[in-house]
Amino acid sequence: MGKLQTILYVEDDLHVRTTAKLVLEVIGKYDVCECASGEEALQLAREIAPDLVLLDVMMPELDGIQLLHALRRLPHMADVPALFVTARTSAYDIERYMEAGAIGIIPKPLVPLRLTDQLRTAWEQRPRMALPQTPGELAA
Repeated sequence: MGKLQTILYVEDDLHVRTTAKLVLEVIGKYDVCECASGEEALQLAREIAPDLVLLDVMMPELDGIQLLHALRRLPHMADVPALFVTARTSAYDIERYMEAGAIGIIPKPLVPLRLTDQLRTAWEQRPRMALPQTPGELAA
């Protein structure tokens, strides 16, 4: 997994979603595929291969944690890094998000001018899968 380019962003609040998408596209130069619900995200995730998933926690029907579990069942989404965007930031909540497989959180309320840097920092600090060694590296 190399450069961060495509983001699947799931947020049920239209104002928050629109603002974040605008900031991420204009300032961050990312391609943002937005969804208003977990069901919509599951449909779209079958058609795209995002580099990162940005998830609201509190949504009707499927909450962010349930959605992340469902996304992980799609083979091409199993290892895609995910960040939760939430106002629920207690130690207990953060532990739940990390156990669900998130690489971190971005707290709400979002600060538009900080969002791109927060996302970039989380991306750069994410745990990485060890790359297989090439035969030349094994012989060295």
